[in-house]
Amino acid sequence: MEGPGPSQGTTPTNAEPTNAVKLLHLLFLSTFWGMQIWVTFVAGLVMRSRLPRHTYGFIQRELCPYYFHIGSTCAFLNLTLFAMYHPSELLSEEETTQIVVFFVCVAVSALNAQWFGQATSDIAADMHRIERGRGLGQEVGLFAGEACRELRASDPSYGQLARQLALYRAASALCNLCCIACNGFSLYYLAAHLSAL
Repeated sequence: MEGPGPSQGTTPTNAEPTNAVKLLHLLFLSTFWGMQIWVTFVAGLVMRSRLPRHTYGFIQRELCPYYFHIGSTCAFLNLTLFAMYHPSELLSEEETTQIVVFFVCVAVSALNAQWFGQATSDIAADMHRIERGRGLGQEVGLFAGEACRELRASDPSYGQLARQLALYRAASALCNLCCIACNGFSLYYLAAHLSAL
Protein backbone atom coordinates (compact mmCIF):
# COMPACT_ATOMS: atom_id res chain seq x y z
CA MET A 1 0.00 0.00 0.00
CA GLU A 2 1.42 3.37 -0.99
CA GLY A 3 1.60 6.37 1.39
CA PRO A 4 -0.19 9.64 0.70
CA GLY A 5 0.91 11.66 -2.28
CA PRO A 6 2.45 15.11 -2.04
CA SER A 7 -0.95 16.82 -2.20
CA GLN A 8 -2.33 14.72 0.67
CA GLY A 9 0.65 15.10 2.99
CA THR A 10 0.00 18.63 4.23
CA THR A 11 0.10 19.15 7.98
CA PRO A 12 -1.02 22.10 10.11
CA THR A 13 2.60 23.29 10.28
CA ASN A 14 2.72 23.66 6.51
CA ALA A 15 -0.72 25.20 6.20
CA GLU A 16 -1.65 28.87 6.26
CA PRO A 17 -3.22 29.72 9.64
CA THR A 18 -6.97 30.10 9.55
CA ASN A 19 -8.63 33.40 10.36
CA ALA A 20 -9.66 31.94 13.73
CA VAL A 21 -6.02 31.18 14.59
CA LYS A 22 -4.95 34.67 13.48
CA LEU A 23 -7.71 36.16 15.61
CA LEU A 24 -6.61 34.13 18.65
CA HIS A 25 -2.99 35.20 18.16
CA LEU A 26 -4.03 38.85 17.91
CA LEU A 27 -6.37 38.49 20.89
CA PHE A 28 -3.67 37.01 23.17
CA LEU A 29 -1.06 39.55 22.09
CA SER A 30 -3.34 42.57 22.42
CA THR A 31 -4.79 41.36 25.75
CA PHE A 32 -1.34 41.05 27.29
CA TRP A 33 -0.20 44.38 25.80
CA GLY A 34 -3.32 46.20 26.98
CA MET A 35 -3.03 44.76 30.49
CA GLN A 36 0.63 45.76 30.67
CA ILE A 37 0.01 49.35 29.64
CA TRP A 38 -2.98 49.71 31.97
CA VAL A 39 -1.44 48.04 35.04
CA THR A 40 2.03 49.56 34.63
CA PHE A 41 1.39 53.10 33.46
CA VAL A 42 -2.23 54.02 34.16
CA ALA A 43 -3.74 52.19 37.15
CA GLY A 44 -0.43 51.81 38.98
CA LEU A 45 0.51 55.47 38.92
CA VAL A 46 -3.01 56.83 39.43
CA MET A 47 -3.88 54.49 42.31
CA ARG A 48 -0.54 54.96 44.02
CA SER A 49 -0.89 58.73 44.00
CA ARG A 50 -4.50 58.75 45.29
CA LEU A 51 -4.89 55.82 47.70
CA PRO A 52 -3.46 55.17 51.18
CA ARG A 53 -0.33 53.03 50.90
CA HIS A 54 -1.81 49.94 52.57
CA THR A 55 -4.98 50.10 50.48
CA TYR A 56 -2.87 50.34 47.33
CA GLY A 57 -0.67 47.47 48.55
CA PHE A 58 -3.71 45.30 49.30
CA ILE A 59 -5.12 45.91 45.81
CA GLN A 60 -1.73 45.10 44.26
CA ARG A 61 -1.42 41.87 46.25
CA GLU A 62 -4.88 40.78 45.14
CA LEU A 63 -4.67 41.76 41.45
CA CYS A 64 -1.02 41.19 40.52
CA PRO A 65 -1.11 37.37 40.70
CA TYR A 66 -3.98 37.41 38.16
CA TYR A 67 -2.10 39.90 36.00
CA PHE A 68 1.11 37.85 36.06
CA HIS A 69 -0.60 34.50 35.40
CA ILE A 70 -2.89 35.79 32.64
CA GLY A 71 0.14 37.45 31.03
CA SER A 72 2.18 34.24 31.24
CA THR A 73 -0.67 32.27 29.67
CA CYS A 74 -1.07 34.78 26.83
CA ALA A 75 2.69 34.74 26.19
CA PHE A 76 2.78 30.92 26.13
CA LEU A 77 -0.20 30.70 23.78
CA ASN A 78 1.34 33.31 21.45
CA LEU A 79 4.57 31.30 21.28
CA THR A 80 2.65 28.08 20.69
CA LEU A 81 0.46 29.46 17.90
CA PHE A 82 3.37 31.17 16.16
CA ALA A 83 5.60 28.07 16.39
CA MET A 84 2.84 25.76 15.07
CA TYR A 85 2.64 27.68 11.82
CA HIS A 86 6.37 28.43 11.43
CA PRO A 87 8.26 25.11 11.29
CA SER A 88 11.86 25.38 12.46
CA GLU A 89 13.32 24.04 9.22
CA LEU A 90 11.59 26.80 7.22
CA LEU A 91 12.19 29.82 9.49
CA SER A 92 13.54 33.03 8.06
CA GLU A 93 15.85 35.19 10.17
CA GLU A 94 12.96 37.50 10.99
CA GLU A 95 10.74 34.59 12.08
CA THR A 96 13.56 33.16 14.19
CA THR A 97 13.88 36.51 15.94
CA GLN A 98 10.12 36.55 16.57
CA ILE A 99 10.23 33.02 18.06
CA VAL A 100 13.09 34.09 20.36
CA VAL A 101 11.16 37.20 21.41
CA PHE A 102 8.08 35.10 22.24
CA PHE A 103 10.24 32.61 24.16
CA VAL A 104 11.91 35.40 26.18
CA CYS A 105 8.48 36.86 26.96
CA VAL A 106 7.23 33.45 28.18
CA ALA A 107 10.31 32.86 30.34
CA VAL A 108 10.35 36.32 31.90
CA SER A 109 6.59 36.48 32.53
CA ALA A 110 6.65 33.00 34.11
CA LEU A 111 9.58 34.03 36.31
CA ASN A 112 7.62 37.08 37.42
CA ALA A 113 4.44 35.06 38.04
CA GLN A 114 6.12 32.24 39.93
CA TRP A 115 8.85 33.99 41.87
CA PHE A 116 9.37 37.75 41.87
CA GLY A 117 5.71 38.75 42.01
CA GLN A 118 4.88 36.32 44.82
CA ALA A 119 7.98 37.22 46.85
CA THR A 120 7.16 40.93 46.49
CA SER A 121 3.61 40.37 47.75
CA ASP A 122 4.78 38.27 50.72
CA ILE A 123 7.42 40.78 51.82
CA ALA A 124 5.02 43.73 51.41
CA ALA A 125 2.44 41.92 53.58
CA ASP A 126 5.07 41.39 56.33
CA MET A 127 6.05 45.06 56.18
CA HIS A 128 2.42 46.16 56.36
CA ARG A 129 1.92 44.14 59.56
CA ILE A 130 4.86 45.92 61.18
CA GLU A 131 3.68 49.31 59.93
CA ARG A 132 0.12 48.78 61.20
CA GLY A 133 1.57 48.05 64.64
CA ARG A 134 3.20 51.50 64.54
CA GLY A 135 0.10 53.28 63.19
CA LEU A 136 1.56 53.72 59.69
CA GLY A 137 0.20 52.96 56.24
CA GLN A 138 -2.58 55.50 55.75
CA GLU A 139 -0.32 58.06 54.05
CA VAL A 140 -1.44 59.07 50.56
CA GLY A 141 0.84 59.92 47.65
CA LEU A 142 4.04 58.82 46.04
CA PHE A 143 6.36 60.66 48.45
CA ALA A 144 4.59 60.12 51.80
CA GLY A 145 7.22 57.83 53.33
CA GLU A 146 9.11 59.89 55.93
CA ALA A 147 7.73 57.85 58.85
CA CYS A 148 8.70 54.60 57.07
CA ARG A 149 12.24 55.89 56.54
CA GLU A 150 12.49 56.57 60.27
CA LEU A 151 11.14 53.09 61.03
CA ARG A 152 13.69 51.59 58.62
CA ALA A 153 16.49 53.34 60.52
CA SER A 154 15.22 52.31 63.97
CA ASP A 155 14.08 48.71 63.29
CA PRO A 156 16.74 46.46 61.70
CA SER A 157 14.28 43.67 60.76
CA TYR A 158 12.00 46.18 59.05
CA GLY A 159 15.02 47.70 57.31
CA GLN A 160 16.03 44.27 56.01
CA LEU A 161 12.50 43.65 54.71
CA ALA A 162 12.55 47.06 53.01
CA ARG A 163 15.83 46.21 51.23
CA GLN A 164 14.46 42.82 50.13
CA LEU A 165 11.26 44.47 48.89
CA ALA A 166 13.24 47.03 46.87
CA LEU A 167 15.30 44.22 45.29
CA TYR A 168 12.29 42.06 44.39
CA ARG A 169 10.27 45.04 43.15
CA ALA A 170 13.15 46.07 40.90
CA ALA A 171 13.47 42.52 39.53
CA SER A 172 9.70 42.28 38.99
CA ALA A 173 9.61 45.70 37.28
CA LEU A 174 12.53 44.70 35.04
CA CYS A 175 10.71 41.51 34.03
CA ASN A 176 7.55 43.51 33.36
CA LEU A 177 9.43 46.06 31.22
CA CYS A 178 11.12 43.22 29.31
CA CYS A 179 7.67 41.73 28.55
CA ILE A 180 6.41 45.14 27.43
CA ALA A 181 9.38 45.45 25.06
CA CYS A 182 8.83 41.90 23.74
CA ASN A 183 5.13 42.51 23.13
CA GLY A 184 5.87 45.88 21.54
CA PHE A 185 8.29 44.17 19.17
CA SER A 186 5.72 41.44 18.44
CA LEU A 187 3.05 44.03 17.66
CA TYR A 188 5.50 45.78 15.33
CA TYR A 189 6.26 42.45 13.62
CA LEU A 190 2.54 41.76 13.26
CA ALA A 191 1.84 45.25 11.86
CA ALA A 192 4.71 44.92 9.38
CA HIS A 193 3.15 41.73 8.00
CA LEU A 194 -0.40 42.98 7.58
CA SER A 195 -1.31 43.16 3.93
CA ALA A 196 -4.16 45.55 4.65
CA LEU A 197 -6.09 46.96 7.58
